[in-house]
Amino acid sequence: MEPDPFAGSSKADTQASDFPIVEPIARVANGNGYTSERRGRFPYDAVRSPEQEQKVEAFRQVLERHRGDRQIVIMQDFPDPDALSSAWTYKLIAQKYDIQCDLVYAGTLSHQENIALVRLTGLPLQRWTVQAMKSKDLSAYRGCVFLDNQGTTSQLFASMQQANVPITVVIDHHSMQDDMKAEFSDIRPHTRATATILTQYLQAGLLKLDTNVSEHVKCATALMHGLRSDTNRLMQAQEEDFLAAAYLSRFYDSHLLNAVLQSSRSKQVMDVIERSLKNRIVQNNFSIAGVGYLRYDDRDAIPQAADFLVTEENVHTAVVYGIVHDEDEELEVVVGSLRTNKITLDPDEFIKEAFGQDAQGRFFGGGRSQAGGFEIPMGFLSGFAENSDYAKMKWGVYDAQVKQKLLRLVNPEQNYPKGVN
Repeated sequence: MEPDPFAGSSKADTQASDFPIVEPIARVANGNGYTSERRGRFPYDAVRSPEQEQKVEAFRQVLERHRGDRQIVIMQDFPDPDALSSAWTYKLIAQKYDIQCDLVYAGTLSHQENIALVRLTGLPLQRWTVQAMKSKDLSAYRGCVFLDNQGTTSQLFASMQQANVPITVVIDHHSMQDDMKAEFSDIRPHTRATATILTQYLQAGLLKLDTNVSEHVKCATALMHGLRSDTNRLMQAQEEDFLAAAYLSRFYDSHLLNAVLQSSRSKQVMDVIERSLKNRIVQNNFSIAGVGYLRYDDRDAIPQAADFLVTEENVHTAVVYGIVHDEDEELEVVVGSLRTNKITLDPDEFIKEAFGQDAQGRFFGGGRSQAGGFEIPMGFLSGFAENSDYAKMKWGVYDAQVKQKLLRLVNPEQNYPKGVN
């Protein structure tokens, strides 16, 4: 989930972390009748169940089996802080087993905080377009890894399949999208952030963070940002998220995180938010807004607009969508984001029921607690047109179709013409 775009970053956000975290001291009686001091375990470390211990051991064994391999870590086309931080953490863990990892994505970084995170931390990220992928020697990779996604939101998934690169690891907190038949998978729909899952693997000892290692401090900062963003500034956090945050508080840089959060929104983002306000319709406490055409680089303005619309009085769910076009790749896709405050609404079920599946049986979207998204390829109608009347007509068709599919669920008592899907 993208961070709340209108959440200011006050000093209170980082003030608590400015205090040193000291391990508790236990006084232990010795044989001479005196007591000696011994450092105890951190009081907020998570206690793992036997099942969790088995999962940790299974993950460790997979890493050991692939010692010395080279892997490719695939993120969604528009990676958010949760995906970015989780991928970086996996890379650092894998290094302990002499596994080299390339962190790649096919889309773009457009959210101002994501750009700031990558630039300020030096996060080792690579952008591979589908076109560029054709010139890559994928035979060098002995496995691919999916973090914070299950391939449905990455254009690179098909290329991995065509190159017969085996799926080694899948770690995600979204609902199950498809059976990827990975060698190791850890999918937890009830966990708020993938960053929480990766932090738990750090706590289990797969990698010992060191405050004297700059890369460790920056990665811990990224994890704190990913955890914070996907739990709506910890307001939707569960116990395991707080335990993970408590662990990360020993390592992360609060000033660096504050610098990331202070990044300003672009004019393009503000324009999209304005369009969503102008075009929205509200029915049964749902706010639905089409924002027209957007450049590929501005795609992350859509979830930011949804974050804003859901704050309106008497609105519990907001859906914002538009046609995102990439002139260089001649690509067009309908992209949408859902945000909800209604506890009984499951974004994953709602989006899957609204938009269904493609010819291969893969859903056009999905979600997790209080957030979701969808991407619908435009196929034959894809492509930029110089004729403005044609562009308006095409948008009108897609706008009406998306609204109709949403309103069937929002207002099921409404009568629709027969034969219209």
